[in-house]
Amino acid sequence: MLSLNERFTFKDQTVAWGTIGKGRPLVLVHGFPWSAQSWRKIAPFLARNNQVFFYDMLGCGQSQKGAHQDVSEAVQSALLVALIEHWGLRNPQVVGHDFGGLAALRAHFVHGVDYEKLHLANSVAVLPSGSPFYAHVANYEAAFSGLPDYAHEALFRAYIQNASHYPLQEDAIQTYLAPWIGEEGKAAFYRQIAQADVANISEAQENYCKTDFEIHVAWGENDSFIPLAQGKQLSELVSAQSFTPIPNAAHLVHEDAPEALLGILLANI
Repeated sequence: MLSLNERFTFKDQTVAWGTIGKGRPLVLVHGFPWSAQSWRKIAPFLARNNQVFFYDMLGCGQSQKGAHQDVSEAVQSALLVALIEHWGLRNPQVVGHDFGGLAALRAHFVHGVDYEKLHLANSVAVLPSGSPFYAHVANYEAAFSGLPDYAHEALFRAYIQNASHYPLQEDAIQTYLAPWIGEEGKAAFYRQIAQADVANISEAQENYCKTDFEIHVAWGENDSFIPLAQGKQLSELVSAQSFTPIPNAAHLVHEDAPEALLGILLANI
């Protein structure tokens, strides 16, 4: 497991982060409902030649959760910008998955942060986006937050299994479930879903263009959350240097094919 033993204060809220390795800076940005632990199988190998930074987004993992918290995509991208400044990094390489990819894209195309290279995997990045489940939670957030623990856990297990091509190991399920249990965790989980706003995707997408730095895109071919076609569309919109489909992998490519994702990253870093 990755150790997130450092703390950063952002908008009076605590963000957990950690770093391993030495060398060029490389920032890993997770998605939802994952945490920095989604990189646990990959980060140690990237750290052999890089200083790898990772963190839990606001409202996720070990970072602060709380009522009335703003955990929208706009806030998460601003957090990434603030962390890069806090770490004193100049043009780092960044790897983003799912909403982490959107945070990284917004950090550049909305906030003006430049990278050495940007690597994206199954990222929330182009419209249309969202699902009937997200819309339903947005309409009934309080009802979902009040689910009994056993019902919430069953829903969570079904949700993350649908993101994976292969049956998830129990240790992986427990790793991802742990931050979302209990009254605070349940409320935080549904809060993240309810605050998802396609306007934050649109704001970034309207500005997509060829960049001065390389962008590499990898995609699990069997992703039922964000289809492969949207990965190809993203690749074209940003004039990516490479687009690599990953066979026998769905949205949670870290679990389905960590070796393949690591190989792609090492080939392009």
